[in-house]
Amino acid sequence: MASKWRQLFALLAVFGLFTAAACSSDDGGGVSGGYTIGLVTDTGKVDDKSFNQSAWDGAKKGAANIPASATASYIETEESKDYANNIQLFLDDGAKIIVTVGFGLGGATIEAAQANPDVLFIGVDQWQNEALPNLVGLMFPEANAGFMAGALAGMLTESNIVGAVLGTDLVPPVVFFKEGWENGARYTNPEVQTISTYHPGGLDVAFGDPEWGATTARQALDQGADIIFGAGGATGNGALIEVAGEAGALCVGVDQDQWFTVPEAHSCLVTSAMKLIDIGVAHLIAEAYAGTMEGGNYFGEVGLAPFHDFDGVVTSEMRSTLKEVMAGLADGSINPMP
Repeated sequence: MASKWRQLFALLAVFGLFTAAACSSDDGGGVSGGYTIGLVTDTGKVDDKSFNQSAWDGAKKGAANIPASATASYIETEESKDYANNIQLFLDDGAKIIVTVGFGLGGATIEAAQANPDVLFIGVDQWQNEALPNLVGLMFPEANAGFMAGALAGMLTESNIVGAVLGTDLVPPVVFFKEGWENGARYTNPEVQTISTYHPGGLDVAFGDPEWGATTARQALDQGADIIFGAGGATGNGALIEVAGEAGALCVGVDQDQWFTVPEAHSCLVTSAMKLIDIGVAHLIAEAYAGTMEGGNYFGEVGLAPFHDFDGVVTSEMRSTLKEVMAGLADGSINPMP
């Protein structure tokens, strides 16, 4: 599977992403009562400034691009036990397309797709072992994105210690981000030490705990880390904001360009390891509406966000190395998880 991800990796010119708002269903575009698209978040909030928010941006874009009256609405999942019930609410409401966000919703999404063959489902971060004609898993090569960010961190660190504050290791994409980050840092800096910490809680809490994220980032800083990757929704955001208060320390965001979603981290945010979730969701909604969506797995794209205020810190030599790293990931000559 990793080789397929490497082949599908694309280096993108990155632009400013739309900023999502947690709003009512008519924010999806179109007129109420038309073609309906529902989105069920994972246990993090829809305005988590990261994973859920990027998917919601994609749902709104997808609805706006449908050449018919269309609305997008969301349901925020409070606890993992509510996954199936939240999907059912959209089914009862007559939704034509349902987007479910996160690895944890995978089982409930498969069951709903099997029971409702006339409804189309998009499962973000949900690998499909057996293809169903009305369900597509939107997957990303997170290890590539993590490797790119780690490669930059390995060149930027002055202490030779880099850290990562992460959601739960029960979610494979989080593990892929972490492994890629560490291996990328070692690729450009064989002397580097890594401090990576997963949240100890389950799916219900691991991505919505900014206090733990801040505390864990502080521990890594106190152990000498001078650049920290926050990858875990609101939990990771807490880490970024904590690092922003440490003079001279740098941080790296996740999922989307967090320069636009976590302004409190501007003083440390050198880049973000992006999964272009919004683009992938909008694309699959367009295919679903057109009747061309194929069941199975669809691989979205990843990239590094711009360096913003740190553009002058990232030297031409570092950029040249990053270009080589990205080319190696794209052609498969670099394995982000050896």
